Amino acid sequence: MSAFWSFMDKFESHLCRILLAVFVSLLFVQIVARQIFGFSITWIEELSVILFVWFAYFGASYAARMAAHNRVTFHLNMMPRKTARIVEAIGDAFWIVFNLVFIWYAIEFISRLKPFVKAQTLGWEMRYVYLALPIAFALMTIRIIQVNYLKLVRGVDPADPDKVTVEAVLELAEDEQRAYDRRNH
Repeated sequence: MSAFWSFMDKFESHLCRILLAVFVSLLFVQIVARQIFGFSITWIEELSVILFVWFAYFGASYAARMAAHNRVTFHLNMMPRKTARIVEAIGDAFWIVFNLVFIWYAIEFISRLKPFVKAQTLGWEMRYVYLALPIAFALMTIRIIQVNYLKLVRGVDPADPDKVTVEAVLELAEDEQRAYDRRNH
């Protein structure tokens, strides 16, 4: 089971990297085609928008796994950690309910789309394009449950991504300063 969660912990990250690389590459090709060769490849813009939307939704799922969604926490910081975890879990329960309602309506919307509703230049049925919505919100819901399990059952708080980044930079600066001091003394 841990192999499954290990894969899942990396899934959104890798998917977002691939989506980002593809849509940025496509946009680069479009810019080169316009500026150097004087023509436009029409389907690139539409595909880039679709990939960007998928990137944003799967990025939101990844952020849920990292506990990196914005939230007001000043009041939680004044509480004992155990109490704060429970208050966060109650807020997350509302988030899960919202996600489930959203998934329901997204599936209902997709099921009502007729096969002739297609992307203009790509010709893809839009129901496949819109699949990002229920998939990403389902993944986000799983991630919220996973993070709450880690916090409430295992007692592990995910590291604040902003603090981790700042601490990593500070640690790197300290390492560089030590290396500089060793070279010059």
